[in-house]
Amino acid sequence: MSTEISARRRKDIVDALRRGVVPTNGLDALAVGLGRFEAALDDDVDRVAGGGSVFKAVRGEYGAGKTFFTRWLAERAKRRGFAAAEVQISELETPLHRMETVYRRLVENLSTEQFPPSALRQILDGWIFALEEDVLAAGTIGEDDTARLTAAVGELMEVRLAEISRSTPGFATALRGYRGASAAGDHATADGLAAWLGGQPHVAASARRAAGVKGELDHFAALSFLQGLLTVLRDSGHPGLLLVLDEVETLQRVRSDARDKALNALRQLIDEIYSGRFPGLFLVITGTPAFYDGTQGVQRLAPLAQRLATDFGTDTRWDNPRATQLRLPGFSLDALVELGVRVREIYGSSAVLDRVDDDYLHQLATAVTGKLGGQVGIAPRVYLKKLVADVLDRVDQFPDWNPREHYALTVRSDELTDVERNAASADDVNLEL
Repeated sequence: MSTEISARRRKDIVDALRRGVVPTNGLDALAVGLGRFEAALDDDVDRVAGGGSVFKAVRGEYGAGKTFFTRWLAERAKRRGFAAAEVQISELETPLHRMETVYRRLVENLSTEQFPPSALRQILDGWIFALEEDVLAAGTIGEDDTARLTAAVGELMEVRLAEISRSTPGFATALRGYRGASAAGDHATADGLAAWLGGQPHVAASARRAAGVKGELDHFAALSFLQGLLTVLRDSGHPGLLLVLDEVETLQRVRSDARDKALNALRQLIDEIYSGRFPGLFLVITGTPAFYDGTQGVQRLAPLAQRLATDFGTDTRWDNPRATQLRLPGFSLDALVELGVRVREIYGSSAVLDRVDDDYLHQLATAVTGKLGGQVGIAPRVYLKKLVADVLDRVDQFPDWNPREHYALTVRSDELTDVERNAASADDVNLEL
């Protein structure tokens, strides 16, 4: 398996696990138990790439792998040419009922397979380049005929912007201004207009004045800006956008008025997706079962609950991966060991392969789970962190070090999250900081 991953990606994966976070790439190599979802999700990606739109709700307890799942899906989508963005929902930073803030965070975290966040400038430049290529492909204008090429690109741009102009004239106007400023080498104005298109507040008045745009983004205009962004993505060679709204369950902890506004905003967004307003959008939300089933979450708004209603039996084997709501079953001990086997192979050290066998991986998984109150579901993060930082790194660096002889698992309170700390008993956790 490790030979299928570049040395750089192997190092990135191992470093992320060493720090106790989800890697940003190479997730297929770690995707234990997700095979059941692949065919259905690939069909969804195909539908979006063909101009459709899809909504999915992912549910799982803490440790079930919701963040891993969505990043794995984003990686698969980006290999198909999609752009992707992950937005963390929070009461103060990114409230769901303020779509202008959600849109701004979307753009800040926008990435493609070629470009890291924020990829907006590269996407805008790619869009302009694609327009030029389309004009040149007609064969009536030479590449050296700058004046005619510029005029023809402008005409084609107006055709492509016609739909955007009807729904969001400001977005179209800013795009025209961005192209003009870029062509003229006016980087300050181009920077300002790119920021304005990205929903950033406090853009310099001179940049807005140069393009003839006014004001700042509000909740309702944000949805129209999303339409515009999807059009630009499609015309620049990206067939869709995967947007993940993560940790939506935080809505349960906000004031009741803000919660109700957020739930209604989510309901409206889902309806807009089903109505076809956002061709090329694949929207995914994540949340805990309590969010979907509890009185302080989805069930608080009956129309939203109806849209997300999914019948789950007791056996996860028969869950329907085509349903609106997807349930992540979480890890079993065997799955945790399989994950350890994959990480050992990705690590790519002959010493590690020789001296860390499957039986030891099972022992470590059992020990970590025991430290966390026997809850396998919340053990993966700590297990992988301990495996890489405490065991594999030492085996790789010290020829005489034997994990069975020289390592005794300790779990410190300060290295645990709140959920992990609550699961661990006082006797099992070293509370010395």
